[in-house]
This record gives sequence, C-alpha cells and structure tokens, in this order.
Amino acid sequence: MQANTIIFWNFKEMDESHDIAEKLGFEKISEQTIDEYKSTAVLYKHKKTGAEVMSVSNDDENKVFGIVFRTPPEDSTGIPHILEHSVFCGSRKYPLKDPFVELLKGSLHTFLNAFTSPDRTCYPVASTNVKDFYNLVDVYLDAVFFPKCIEDFQTFQQEGWHYELNNPAEDISFKGVVFNEMKGIYSQPDRILGRVSRQALFPENTYGVDSGGDPKVIPKLTFEEFKDFHRRYYHPGNAKIWFYGDDDPNERLRILSGYLDQFEASSASNESKVQPQKLFSAPKRIIEKYPAGEASPLRRILLESGLGDAIVGGGIEDELLQPQFSVGLKGVSDSDIQKVEELVADTLKKLAEEGFAPEAVEASMNTIEFSLRENNTGSFPRGLSLMLRSIGKWIYDMDPFEPLRYEKRLQSLKARIAEEGSKAVFSPLIEKFILNNPHRVTVELQPDPDKASHDETVEKEILEKVRAGMTEEDLAELARATQELRLKQETPDPPEALRSVPSLSLQDIPRKPIHVPTEIGEINGVKVLQHDLFTNDVVYAEIVFDMSLLKKEHLQLVPLFCQSLLEMGTKDMDFVQLNQLIGRKTGGISVYPFTSSVRGKVDPCTRIIVRGKAMAGRVEDLFNLMNCILQEVQFTEQQRFKQLVCQNKARMESQLRGSGHGIAAARMDAKLNVAGWIAEQMRGISYLEFLRDLEKKVDQDWDEIASSLEGIRKSLLSRKGCLVNMTADGKNITNSTNFLAKFLDSLPSDPFSETGSWHAQLSSGNEAIVIPTQVNYVGKAANIYETGYQLSGSAYVISKHIRNTWLWDHIRVSGGAYGGFCDFDTHSGVFSYLSYRDPNLLKTLDVYDGTPSFLREIELDDDTLTKAIIGAIGYVDPYRLPNAKGYSSLLRYLRGITDEERERRREEILSTSLKDFKEFADAVEAVKNNGVVVAVASPEDVAVANGERPGFFDVKKVL
Repeated sequence: MQANTIIFWNFKEMDESHDIAEKLGFEKISEQTIDEYKSTAVLYKHKKTGAEVMSVSNDDENKVFGIVFRTPPEDSTGIPHILEHSVFCGSRKYPLKDPFVELLKGSLHTFLNAFTSPDRTCYPVASTNVKDFYNLVDVYLDAVFFPKCIEDFQTFQQEGWHYELNNPAEDISFKGVVFNEMKGIYSQPDRILGRVSRQALFPENTYGVDSGGDPKVIPKLTFEEFKDFHRRYYHPGNAKIWFYGDDDPNERLRILSGYLDQFEASSASNESKVQPQKLFSAPKRIIEKYPAGEASPLRRILLESGLGDAIVGGGIEDELLQPQFSVGLKGVSDSDIQKVEELVADTLKKLAEEGFAPEAVEASMNTIEFSLRENNTGSFPRGLSLMLRSIGKWIYDMDPFEPLRYEKRLQSLKARIAEEGSKAVFSPLIEKFILNNPHRVTVELQPDPDKASHDETVEKEILEKVRAGMTEEDLAELARATQELRLKQETPDPPEALRSVPSLSLQDIPRKPIHVPTEIGEINGVKVLQHDLFTNDVVYAEIVFDMSLLKKEHLQLVPLFCQSLLEMGTKDMDFVQLNQLIGRKTGGISVYPFTSSVRGKVDPCTRIIVRGKAMAGRVEDLFNLMNCILQEVQFTEQQRFKQLVCQNKARMESQLRGSGHGIAAARMDAKLNVAGWIAEQMRGISYLEFLRDLEKKVDQDWDEIASSLEGIRKSLLSRKGCLVNMTADGKNITNSTNFLAKFLDSLPSDPFSETGSWHAQLSSGNEAIVIPTQVNYVGKAANIYETGYQLSGSAYVISKHIRNTWLWDHIRVSGGAYGGFCDFDTHSGVFSYLSYRDPNLLKTLDVYDGTPSFLREIELDDDTLTKAIIGAIGYVDPYRLPNAKGYSSLLRYLRGITDEERERRREEILSTSLKDFKEFADAVEAVKNNGVVVAVASPEDVAVANGERPGFFDVKKVL
C-alpha cells in the first residue's frame, strides 16, 4: 500500500510538470527513461517558435545547459566563428563590453565556452551551484538571442577583422581575434591536412568551405553579411536546447519561455538544413602545400612499414551528416607515397578477406563497453558529453534519444558476433564502405619551405594595395578609427553595467574545501592511500615509483621507457597481444613520469606513475597485467623502438606549431628551477633534439640503448620509495588488498642503482624558438619566491584577476591575440605570462611589464573583489569525478600539501583585500626586471624584435 502511494505521488508530480509545460507554451513530444545513465529525458517543442528542448533529469550535481544552432556557411569568411566570439560582447540585458569575462571572473562554472563546428555553433555552460547555473543560463540566452554585436561595427572589427593603422605614416596591418586564431591554425600541418581532406571529400556542400575562416578570405566579410547571418540562423526555430542535471525541470522551462515567447515562428530551420554531398563516381587526388621548416591492425602495419613517422587520420568520424574514414602517414618521402597507398589498400583487403583476430575484437568490444559504463569524462561535464553525442543526430532532425542508449545495441552486436563470427559482421562493411567506395580522396600534403614567407608577402602586397588606394584623408580617418577602437577596448565598463551581470555572494561559497576521504595504511612495507568513494564498481589504482635514483644520462629515455612498457612484447606475447589482453581485462593502463617542485624544498618530486582501472571483479587481472608490463616486457625490438622515437619526434614537431605556449612555458621553467629542467628534458625542445639524435643512434648502437632501458627498470622497480593510491568503494578496496599484496611481493625490496645529482638548469638568457608560423607564442617568467614573497591564498585571486582583466583587455581584445594569460606555480614560485596565437611580440612583453603599475593603480569595489574571490575558489577547488578526487589527493600527498594548509589557503582567498593586490605588485616587479623571455615565433618577427632591441633574443631554429 505504501509503495502504491509513492508511485501515485510520482505520477501526480509528472502530471503537474506537464501541466506547467503546457501553460508555458511547450508541447511534450516524447518522454523516455535512459537506464544507461539513470536519467529521465523529455523532449519538448515550443509551440510558438518551434524550438526543441531536451530536458534530462538525474542526480548529477554538475548541471549542464547548451543551445545549439545549425549554422552552415556558404563561404570561408568565418561568419559562424566570428559570430560565436561576438555574441558574448554585450547583450540587451547585459550591456557591457564582455559579459563572458565577467562570468569567468566571478562564477563557479565547471564549463564555460562556445565552439564552432563545420555546420553548427554550440554554446554550453555548466555549474554545480544551482543559483550560479541559472545566472549563467540567463546570460547565455540573452547573448545568443539579443547580442549587441549586430548593431556594433567595432565588435565585428575586434573579433573578426579590421585594418589597423596607428599612424598615417606607418604600414597598414590586419587585426582581429578570429583572424589571428585562424592564421595559427593555418600554420599547423595536421590541421591543414584535416581541413583539406574534408573540403576535398565534400566539395559541393557546406563542408567544402571553412566555418572557422580562411585568413585569406576573412577580410572579404562585410558587416551586413555578418548581421544577416545572425538574423537568418539565431532564431529559436533553428535551436536545439539541452538541459541536464539535478535542478528543477519546471524552472528550466520557465527561464526558456521568458526568451522564446518574444519571437514569432520562422523558417530558419528549413533554411539551415545541410544538404548531403553527391557521391563521386571515381576517386580523386589532391596535392596541397604546408609551411615546412595505440595501434589497430591497419595502424600497426602502417607504422611497422617504416614508410613514415606517425599515423594521421582519425579513423571513423561520424559527427557530421555523412561519416568519413581516414588513415595515412606523415613524414613520407616522395618515393614512398605510392607504397603507402598500396599498403593501406592491401591491409584493408586482407582484413576483409581474413577478418580481425578474435582477441582484437574482444579487446575492442571490452574497451568500448568499459568506457560507456564508466562514463568517465574527466574534467569535461558528463552532461555536456551526452549533449554532444545527442546533438550529432538531433541537429539533422534525427532521434536525439538514440545516441544516449547503448545497452540493446551493444548486446545485439555481441550476440551477432557470437552467432555469425566477427568476419561475417565486419568484412562486408569494409568492402562496402571502404574498398568498393568510389567516393574517396587521396590527399598529399607537401612541405614548402617558402610558403610561410610567400603568404606573408601576399598579405603585405594586399595591404600595400589598400594603402595605395587611400587618400591622405582616408589614412588619417583610418588612424583615427584605430585609436577610437583601442580607446573603446581599454575603457572600463561603468559600474552600473558591471552590476547587471548576476553573480554569487560570498555567503554562497562553502568555507571548507572539498573533502576527499583518505586513509593511509601499509601493505608489505609500502604506504597505501585509500579513498572510499562511490565509483560504480570501478577500481582505480596508481602505483608510484621514485625516479630520483636514475642516472642523469638516462633521464631523457624515461618517456620512451614508459611507452615501451606498453608498446613492446614479452617472452610469450608480442605487443599487440599484450595490448589486446589489457583491453579485454581492464579499462586501460598508462605509465608516465611526474615531476614537480615542492615548496620549501630544494629537491623536486620526481616519480613514475603506473595508472590503471578495472571493474571490481577484474582487479586481480589489473595487478597481474601491471606486473607483466613492469617486469616481463623485453626491450629487444629495435625497429619497434625506432617507430616510437619517430612518433614522438613527429608529435613534438606538431606541438611546436599548435601549442607553442606550452613549449615556451616548459623552456622558461627549465631556466628557473630543477623540476622545470627535468620536465623540459622529457617534453620540451631539449627532448626533441634528443629524439633527433636518438633516431640515428638506434641503428648505430641499439645494444647500449636496450641496456639503458633495462637499467632504468632496475633503478625504478622497488618496494622502497613505492606508494600506492586506491580509489573505489570501501568494500572493493578491501577486496583488492590480497591482489595488491601479491603485486607488491613481486617487486624487488631495494633499488639497483645509486642516486645521482640532477641539479641543473638551462642558461637564463632570452630565447626565440624560430619556426614557420604566422603567429607567435610569447612568454616571460621569474621566480617570485626569490624576492622574499611568502605564499598567501590571495595570490590565486590576484593572478586570476590579472588574467581576466589586464591581460584579456591588452593581449586579446586590443592586441588581437587569441589568448593571453598568467600562471603562478605555487610549488616552485615561478610566475609566468604567456600569449597564444599572438600577432605581436615586443608589444606583448610591454603589456606584461605593465602589470605592476596596473596592480598599484587598481581600484576595486566590493562587487568586483567578490567576483574575483569567487572565481579563484572555483579554480583552486574545482568539481571532480571520484577517480579525479582520489588522484588529486595523491598529488597533494606527493607535494606535501595537507588538508590544514588547504583550509588555511581557502580562508586567505576569502579574506583577500585591495591591499593584497597592491602589495603583490612588488612580487611581479621581479618578472618585469629580472624575468626570462622565451618566444616561439616566426623568423620575420624575431628579426624585427632583434632589430629594435639588438641582441635581445638568442635565436634557436628548430623547424
């Protein structure tokens, strides 16, 4: 009787919810229970406008909202991308320059961004605090539906493109945030290959142009076209709206109705439909230039061929209307191009004829199933991951529920494979969609050492032609407009505009940091950290070994040692069989080095971490496989090791172009502290140079390399200095103890080698890493602890405020870079500035050097200070999934950070004052006066910089 009463109450609640939906103008299309994610999902349609809303309810506190518009471009002017940036530059309800930045400053968001895809634009946001969440939703809705940018030409100039002229006597240049972002992307060979491949495969529909924008085409975009694009596509009738989490479903609809009811019906949804590409009758071939300077059977065979350095192509990609399959190699010589094509075709034919090995199929199926059941999205909100999965069908007017379900299809596939065999399932697919498919494009991307300079010359000629067509009055007007735009960019918003953006109060913030339950025990003389957290029957384990006993000459081999443990075989299994076994029995195993300074200590923390996960019933397999890779893998496969060297070299070279800020940051750290030097030896320019030498040495002295790898193993593997971290339900941790004890018993009791000294740093001179690029990455850093600065929690507040105000306004908004930020490594004391896809070099350094004056002159009202404090809390104590909570606790333990210190820092954050800001100016003065500069930049910009400041940079050419 009691159970019946509860059921009746639930139905009544649902009925009331549906009544409310009707009153608010929504029609319920479908309601479904999604057992896989313990959720109820309701699809609504707004009667007046046709907007579709998916409302997913569950117990996940990390609430997610997203609004997605179909935005198919007709050309490569980048309209969707520029509009995505611009809508956040003020709106009807929030009339300030950049509400987005105000949200960055003073919100507890767990995700806050937007992104442009080839045929859609997504605006997602997430928060665990319900008040904060609804604030964010309201700002997003007002931004997309009622942006100021469609009436503000200067926003279009700032975010898209404009001619810049500081003085009528100077040269004209192009500026714009998106313009410079895309110049960076068009400097990266991997991104060029992806773009060219997609455009060649879909030449006649919207995928044949670049929604992000081609830097050569972006300046053709007019303000009228920009405004018209918003009018056509940013209408509720063209919107797919997503809600997810534990908030009130009725409140979601109330918020939406307040916006949607202001619109009438529209044909936007029909106008925005993506038309399919007509299929080719024969394959095509494309040749394009670029600026030079875990394996599936197909990928494995391509790598083992020795025809190239690394795999390119994403395999199956199905997020667009028509899916595609791509695979290839980079670093292929001209004479081997035909061989690569033949190898791909022959391998696919063989797979179609013989089928996949049963072990490979089982490993793939288990890996996919484990991933689906675990639903571990890392720092990415789970609800956003599901939204993107659903939108891949929904955006094309297909079933949005179908991508959220996997159980029946998974079981059906398993049953079909068991009954018919995997060959009968997969071979017809390979034959139909790949081998016998004439809609195929072969893309050959050739290095051109002159392309970067040629592109710069062409751009310069265009600008010279523009200038030649201007009168003196035109040039004076352009200089005036440039100054007017800069003045607007650098003029603060009035207090009343800033107050319009909703924010939390300090009373909404918990006084204590997020607590992670931790018990410290011991098994066989080894410390074990145990975190009793609900993990849905998954056990997470980290085995940590002390790296400080390694010989200095072995240090740069460590990343390859870690990779070799998973990429080489044992006496009884080759590496493919070993990886298949890991895939069949676990959720994955990884091995990697960890390096960090420890505040107050000279010696850094240097460890090797072996990280794995498995279902509770497979924990014995997990530890057995960890033991296998650590102790049974043999370093005997010379050619396999050479492939790993080539792959790492190719990855590092790609990183130089795409993530130059990371390279610059690592290089600066290496000049400032020992931990930074160690890390740079294993992932920076020094490592790239080592790999280039090692590639030759593998052929000349393999025995010495193999001996060194074995020496690293002997130095690492020991119960002495070992540490174990376990995250799971308490019951599952207890049940894992015997298996862990057996694993630890198998380790040697003492390490083999003597300790060596690693106290080294790179020379402290300014350095320019020269590469073929159209944009720069500029860094400057110093150790502020050396000035006597004592760490306070206020530093988190101040550094985040510098990033979101001074650097945002001067590096991004007026400087035109895609990003500008600062970071304070509280473990080492290094305070660093970095820019990303930056058209400037010395100008950016001048901005960095202006930071102390900015802090000394700063005035903050209570609202601004509160926002800064709240933003810092969200940064230092973010939302984490259970496994990440356990892992972050491990890292704090290694760095000697106690819960008491965390509580003290939180109190310091919450009590930050204006006085703290002004005092911090003295600390960052050290960066201005004594900081080291590293820039990853074009040779032209470095030459200009050294011309203006002779001898400023030591030049290092790496590509």
